Amino acid sequence: MRSTTKITAAALVTGALALGLSACGSSGSGTSSKDDGKAAKDASAPLVVAASPTPHAQILDYVRDHLAKSAGLDLQVKEFSDYVLPDTATEQGQVDANFFQHQPYLDDFNKKNGTHLVSVADVELEPLGLYSHKVTALSALKDGATVAVPNDTTNEARALDLLAANGLITLKPGTGQTATPADVTANTRHLKFKELEAAQLPRSLGDVDAGVINGNYAIEGGLNPAKDALVIEKAQGNPYANILVVKQGRESDPRVQKLVRLLNSPQVEQYIKDTFKGAVIPAFGTPAA
Repeated sequence: MRSTTKITAAALVTGALALGLSACGSSGSGTSSKDDGKAAKDASAPLVVAASPTPHAQILDYVRDHLAKSAGLDLQVKEFSDYVLPDTATEQGQVDANFFQHQPYLDDFNKKNGTHLVSVADVELEPLGLYSHKVTALSALKDGATVAVPNDTTNEARALDLLAANGLITLKPGTGQTATPADVTANTRHLKFKELEAAQLPRSLGDVDAGVINGNYAIEGGLNPAKDALVIEKAQGNPYANILVVKQGRESDPRVQKLVRLLNSPQVEQYIKDTFKGAVIPAFGTPAA
């Protein structure tokens, strides 16, 4: 039985608003994170980690139930259903760490929100895929089809790059991880793009011809990226490994370091392979800059 705590947007709306007001009221000096470096908690205190339900919380649950106790780690997991509140909660100290995002998303979030979050370990990759309830092959996608894409900066660019890599569109050179539909220079099938919150994409497949969906949300929506995707990202050289994140100054917290070692252990590698069968791929190592 899972003892994971679920958190919805409403639960932390006050904190999120407070963060936004703080960022807006900054006079340019920014919020200092000096106090966080000396505020490392007792090594025996619980380590509270925010995570998306699938696969992040599942992986953390496995660590908590099978590895943490013998390592002397009291691990507690809180589930969040979106891509914003885990970072605001980590910044504000409501949780000690989070596990749900990749480095490009974190960089963009820090830049836009004035937060001070850093990655401490790569863990796994959830390949982004193109899915459809209306066609079973990429070649069957009709002229003028509507394709849903995530509306956050990095995942939208990632989605467009997937479409470009499979010959559906051409992107303006140099757009990289900031590409938007405005950067499409060739669109031979006259695709129309519908920008939606990433979590809504699986539920919206019936309303569009196809959708580019993050691996974790595809799994939650009953899709298997390894089997159901019309096309899927390549794992080799992929910069979008999902990472364990803490507030700057917490990197050396002994509890965090214990969790890093456990998440990058052979046991977790085997658990990911056995459980997700290619829909989630181990991607251990130090996060890319």
